[in-house]
Amino acid sequence: MRACKAVVGAIALGLGVFSAGVGAQNFPTKPVTMIVPFSAGGPTDTVARSIAAAMQESLKQTVVVENVGGAGGTIGVARGARSAPDGYTITMHHIGMATAPTLYRKLSFDPLKDFEYIGLVADVPMTMIARADFPPKDVKEFLSYVKANKDKLAYANAGLGAASHLCGLMFMTAIDTAFTTIPYKGTGPAMNDLLGGQVDFMCDQTTNTTSQIKAGKVKAYAVTTPERVAALPDLPTMQEAGLKGFEVTVWHGLYAPKGTPKPVMDTLVKALQHALQDETVKSRFADLGTAPVPVERGTPEALRKHLAAEIQKWRPVIQAAGQYAD
Repeated sequence: MRACKAVVGAIALGLGVFSAGVGAQNFPTKPVTMIVPFSAGGPTDTVARSIAAAMQESLKQTVVVENVGGAGGTIGVARGARSAPDGYTITMHHIGMATAPTLYRKLSFDPLKDFEYIGLVADVPMTMIARADFPPKDVKEFLSYVKANKDKLAYANAGLGAASHLCGLMFMTAIDTAFTTIPYKGTGPAMNDLLGGQVDFMCDQTTNTTSQIKAGKVKAYAVTTPERVAALPDLPTMQEAGLKGFEVTVWHGLYAPKGTPKPVMDTLVKALQHALQDETVKSRFADLGTAPVPVERGTPEALRKHLAAEIQKWRPVIQAAGQYAD
């Protein structure tokens, strides 16, 4: 009897393995969900929806973007980490994947251990902007004005761990000046208050600021990349203004839960690389002041190395500021 049960168990296990293997080879047979750990309409959501639409062509299945906001993106990322490792739930996240291990004392996921890596998606520049009637005329006046009036100014950001928060931390370090920061629950509310003049300045991604800058609704001073941005050619870099080494680029990566089968991962990587070369994606990103990464960076190994390096880069900046969340 025991021998019979053992044989039955072995057959069941074999069938399960066979079934999983067949499922992986046939992937995908139903829609794929892409978790975005922020609210709809934000910079990461904008990037994700363009990429999702292009990935559908390669996957021949719908890619549904699901916004799971809260706690600086950690709630949505945690859901992605806990999802079934079958390829039907993937996660788009930005630089916050690298800063969360230092920012949060209690983190329910490990970026280096709980995910498979699909690839990098985009490097998005940031812009230093202010309310339309902010007095400084150019970036050099802006730097002097912020230092001289630090106690009177309010800097808006999209919350702890947001790109705008990180840019503010690096800016304070670069100019050796602390100013008042006002955290919001997302980029949208922060931008609304900047447009309304309730706050003075902020640093945010070109995907969220380019249209406002071109419409003259905000005053723009500089970009945070080593070189000028094609969509905003008149804006100098922060390094041109004298802040040597100042660089904040909001990179985005695509992840799957740990243990996702290799055939499934190969299919997802292929779909991402298809999207990175899609002309509609390139055009849309260009309008937003950015571009998809080259195909050679849209790989698991490129994202793995970049994430590890970024964790090391941001740890001392965050620790020096002493800003943590439970």
